Amino acid sequence: MAWFLVQFQFNGSSAKAMVDKPQDRLEPAKALAEMFGGKIYHYFFSFGHYDGLAIAEVPDNISAAAFSMKAASTNAFSRFELTVLIPSNEAEAAMRMARDQGTAYRPPNA
Repeated sequence: MAWFLVQFQFNGSSAKAMVDKPQDRLEPAKALAEMFGGKIYHYFFSFGHYDGLAIAEVPDNISAAAFSMKAASTNAFSRFELTVLIPSNEAEAAMRMARDQGTAYRPPNA
């Protein structure tokens, strides 16, 4: 299973619908993630570039892409983005792997 930061911005008609009829969007978000074998762990509304964010776990990149495409296909969002989250132990393993591979890469300015 892979972790993702889900960031979303509702479009104007979605925002209007929520103002006209206030509603909790957590359950629909959970149901969407579960369609693709995922789970929403945290769901927040926010200020700034995005109207909200969620922390989700999804089985793999294909499932994550399908989850994102399904959300985007509803036309409820101006933006819907997934960012892979790497647990610190996996990041440390990547650091070790990078260190152990030597210096075969030559940068463009070398």
